[in-house]
Amino acid sequence: MNKITTIRGFLDHIYNKNYAPIESQISLIYEGEITHQIMKAFTSMTETSLEKHEESSSVSKRVFHVMVECLQNIGKHADAEDIREPEIKRGIFLICKSEDKYNVITGNFIDHSKLDGLKKMLENINTLDKEGLKELYKTQIKAGSISDKGGAGLGFIDIARKTGEKLQYDFIEVTENTSFFVLKSTVSRNS
Repeated sequence: MNKITTIRGFLDHIYNKNYAPIESQISLIYEGEITHQIMKAFTSMTETSLEKHEESSSVSKRVFHVMVECLQNIGKHADAEDIREPEIKRGIFLICKSEDKYNVITGNFIDHSKLDGLKKMLENINTLDKEGLKELYKTQIKAGSISDKGGAGLGFIDIARKTGEKLQYDFIEVTENTSFFVLKSTVSRNS
């Protein structure tokens, strides 16, 4: 197994890419199966943490929203690392806080047959301004090709809209058929 799929390998990768500055505080890190119960537990813990740190309502809502979208993405769209257990949707999830922002970083397996479409979608999202994202969101709702797992890229579009930031991502090849998809979303603490 590629080292990126372990928590240590994941952390090494995000620090090497400067996705999470060394001085940032890790609020939550998890590696394992993503289920509805896990999502509920994370949302509760994050809500408590944000209240404890007295974050503004707007920052708390955006962090919470991005976290839910990212977890749903793993839960719905992650491919199994073990083809003998295709129903198990494993991923790595991290929230870290620095002086001026929160980073929500996720990682999950993805089949190579999906890479080109996902790259094209993410690249397109990153070229758009606020108005362009709004129009793309409307277009995808009206005429978007919804996958068999229920997605038309709406979660990624929504994350970009809510954060006002470009999505950062990597694909790390794990096997000849599978890569590890790393996504970073940033929420400013200054707005």
